[in-house]
Amino acid sequence: MDAFIQFLFSGLTEGARYALAALGFTLIYNASGALNFSQGESIMLGGMTTAVLVQAGAPLGLAMLAAVVLVLVMSLVLQKLFTRTLQRSGVLPVIILTVAFGMIVRGIVQVTWGTQTRSIPAFSGSDPIRLGGATILPQALWVIGVTTVVLAGLAWFFRYSRVGRGFVAASLDASTAQLMGINVKYVLLLAFAISGVLGAVAGIVTAPITYTYYDVGVMVGLKAIIAAIIGGMGSPLGAVLGGLLIGLGEAMTAGYVSSAYKDAVPFLMIVVLFLVKPSGLLGKPPVERV
Repeated sequence: MDAFIQFLFSGLTEGARYALAALGFTLIYNASGALNFSQGESIMLGGMTTAVLVQAGAPLGLAMLAAVVLVLVMSLVLQKLFTRTLQRSGVLPVIILTVAFGMIVRGIVQVTWGTQTRSIPAFSGSDPIRLGGATILPQALWVIGVTTVVLAGLAWFFRYSRVGRGFVAASLDASTAQLMGINVKYVLLLAFAISGVLGAVAGIVTAPITYTYYDVGVMVGLKAIIAAIIGGMGSPLGAVLGGLLIGLGEAMTAGYVSSAYKDAVPFLMIVVLFLVKPSGLLGKPPVERV
């Protein structure tokens, strides 16, 4: 039982990072119908920027704020390129654009800050908390707590705020929303902004545990896409659920089987899902009118 508790918190910690990244994918997909394959770089850049600034002597709070602002600027630059490419060329060139953009960001970070692994100090110390026979890092509670607050804030925003309801309306039917006076272009801009901030927050809060390096976003981004598909592409709640399931699956596999098989878990999960429920756990099957 003690081992299970240990693996449970480990899985929730890693799953929270996947969940935030998967939610970012989903927001952009709902706003545009295309995927941003450079979402993982938001996580990497958030963690790396914070770590570099802290090592340079900056206060942790200021370093985190600067990291979020930098990722936000990067996301808005990508949004301009994304929108123009989508309007002129369609979805496939957009996918290629986002892949290339992620490679460019990784290359800049590699040349500027090197390839070494970095970390940032834990927010409230590194002395483990004893829970029965299990030991839990305080930072794991920070990850779970911050993720919960962020998700609750987004749920309130999309349900009760005027801008959030406009976003939901535009994602359901962009043409009708535009006729009702909703600025659809602003919706996509907002999607990229929120997506970038989510990635930066995920990278910052998990960096004290999982560390960070210039290409950490590649695998995290890929697993986040799988999480969004598992949850049901287009479903924000499904994206969060998919991320948590992947995190828990990896932790349990590493703990009870072998860590060598951990990275295979998301791919096995999506294969099984395609055989059982291709539309995803919370996704709706496509409806064809005849």
